[in-house]
Amino acid sequence: MTNLVLFDLDHTLIPTDSDYEWGCFAARLGLVDTAHFTRESERFYADYQAGQLDIYAYLRSTLAPLARYPRAQLAAWRTQFMQEVITPALRPVAFELVQRHQIAGDVCCMVTATNSFITAPIARAFGIDHLIAPEPATVNNDPTAEYTGEIDGVPSYREGKIIRTEAWLQSLDKNWASFKQSYFYSDSHNDIPLLEKVSIPIATNPDDKLRAHAQSKGWRILELFKTP
Repeated sequence: MTNLVLFDLDHTLIPTDSDYEWGCFAARLGLVDTAHFTRESERFYADYQAGQLDIYAYLRSTLAPLARYPRAQLAAWRTQFMQEVITPALRPVAFELVQRHQIAGDVCCMVTATNSFITAPIARAFGIDHLIAPEPATVNNDPTAEYTGEIDGVPSYREGKIIRTEAWLQSLDKNWASFKQSYFYSDSHNDIPLLEKVSIPIATNPDDKLRAHAQSKGWRILELFKTP
């Protein structure tokens, strides 16, 4: 039997928040109003830290700009974003972590609350074939059509990560029992539901709440980006 390995993304495999960085990038290009973006980011981040984030309101706010521009133009901006912002933030130690599991033959999947428009190319950069992320809705549910600014399906956030992961496993004709061990690497206390679901939870660069929870449970704590 193989192992199942799930990775969060922001502040777990990368030492930044890709959603926030995309917003800053969009503001620099003039795609969103900088003052409005700053206010909304601060409000949503406070809710996130408190474990009270309205994920649907947050996603509608972050996805709304996608509905204003053609897909081809958005793709070009995303390529620029990857080159200028994300690629410089990638760290060899994170690649090594993923590759250790891949070499062992583990099934690897990125499970993130950041939408797939932003995270799909990041998953590809890590060589991770499977991605579970909030999906931006498209006109008439045509995957090649323009974005509507809405969310399609269940967001992979908190308990939603379990729902989406189990649906993905079912699509592969598998379940948790199909694997010898299941791992989840995450930095956030908001991921405690999924961390408690897997057999090997690993608090990775954990926030204070997750660190305290991990210590109380005897979970492994991994400081992936900590310098000596």
